Amino acid sequence: LKKKKEMGVLPHKKDSTYTFQILQGVDDSGLSASYTDSSDDETSPRDKQQKNSKGSSDFCVKNIKQAEFGRREIEIAEQEMPALMALRKRAQGEKPLAGAKIVGCTHITAQTAVLMETLSALGAQCRWAACNIYSTLNEVAAALAESGFPVFAWKGESEDDFWWCIDRCVNVEGWQPNMILDDGGDLTHWIYKKYPNMFKKIKGIVEESVTGVHRLYQLSKAGKLCVPAMNVNDSVTKQKFDNLYCCRESILDGLKRTTDMMFGGKQVVVCGYGEVGKGCCAALKAMGSIVYVTEIDPICALQACMDGFRLVKLNEVIRQVDIVITCTGNKNVVTREHLDRMKNSCIVCNMGHSNTEIDVASLRTPELTWERVRSQVDHVIWPDGKRIVLLAEGRLLNLSCSTVPTFVLSITATTQALALIELYNAPEGRYKQDVYLLPKKMDEYVASLHLPTFDAHLTELTDEQAKYLGLNKNGPFKPNYYR
Repeated sequence: LKKKKEMGVLPHKKDSTYTFQILQGVDDSGLSASYTDSSDDETSPRDKQQKNSKGSSDFCVKNIKQAEFGRREIEIAEQEMPALMALRKRAQGEKPLAGAKIVGCTHITAQTAVLMETLSALGAQCRWAACNIYSTLNEVAAALAESGFPVFAWKGESEDDFWWCIDRCVNVEGWQPNMILDDGGDLTHWIYKKYPNMFKKIKGIVEESVTGVHRLYQLSKAGKLCVPAMNVNDSVTKQKFDNLYCCRESILDGLKRTTDMMFGGKQVVVCGYGEVGKGCCAALKAMGSIVYVTEIDPICALQACMDGFRLVKLNEVIRQVDIVITCTGNKNVVTREHLDRMKNSCIVCNMGHSNTEIDVASLRTPELTWERVRSQVDHVIWPDGKRIVLLAEGRLLNLSCSTVPTFVLSITATTQALALIELYNAPEGRYKQDVYLLPKKMDEYVASLHLPTFDAHLTELTDEQAKYLGLNKNGPFKPNYYR
């Protein structure tokens, strides 16, 4: 019995026979509990007094007692994040982020935890909030808090909670951030709005998403960007791997977990054929779906045509499709007019970063009925009985409803770490108050750190070949403009 308890297999007596229940976890009452379900305890984390084993209360998570389970998840993630583990090993002697005080606002998952602990191993102090109200893994946030990281996040935050958590990260006595790691631009926006004087000591911003980068370029154009910023979203490793390969796998995972649907023969419209759209379309086509694409950019549109997809306007196919997926980073891509014309049981979801792509606000009107089906799945019902299936209330599908492949996140996280190191250590004057791309040499270094996983062996140029191509034998191998 003791051994079975240790394995998480507990005996359950029923009708004088024993059946075994595999429990995800055990709460204080001995009953099964889901670590990431925000409904198991209605008390707001803001109203709880919690301390970690070292006596610190500088955090706000769902339940600090879940830390042990979160630690196990982080250990699993480490196995699939070889580059970050290599960075830790290489930085044992030198600490390239010694003195760095990084305030972060990203998805708080096991993979982000590996990044945070790597930044700490490189010498940085970190404070962290979540950039998405649904993607936080409560047990991982607890594990980070137990390890001494000031983390302010839990799954299912309200909008007020969201901004409160960001404020608790930034507004703390005796601690002034000198670096920002942002995903979506909300943290940067909050500091600009509430604490603009902080930028006097901030050396740089590293931004990870399409939406956040767009906001940075807007600030730069208006002459309001007062520190250098690194756009890692458009680094080659992020675009080619996280945006494309990650979405190619996670789109199916998110849809399957929430709807249990079969993809073969379904008609799908994917709005946007950037790297995210390309990944989604490739996966759905491979599963036998009939895929339509909408695009505003003639180059991306031509790529969609060459890849065998029908290029359409959304209103041409909205009545017939079974699934609508947005991948644009824009706003009001799917409007109330589109939603009114959809067929019964059409599934609507968003793979872009911003929750503005689907006009969800227009659905919160008295004549429409909302029914919660399961976590992150709602039926929105029209007066005539027609319903649509809305996933994650229009927020990011793969991080709200499923998971993202860890290995891909290793590539992204390593890119973020190197961007932070570069901006933090850059001599004065190298970077002005503008938005920069990650140097190509670093992009190549990130890729090279992941090759040993596949027992992959790079070919080396001979001196003669290098001279012929006009390249350094050690790279960079492509010009900065190459995409």
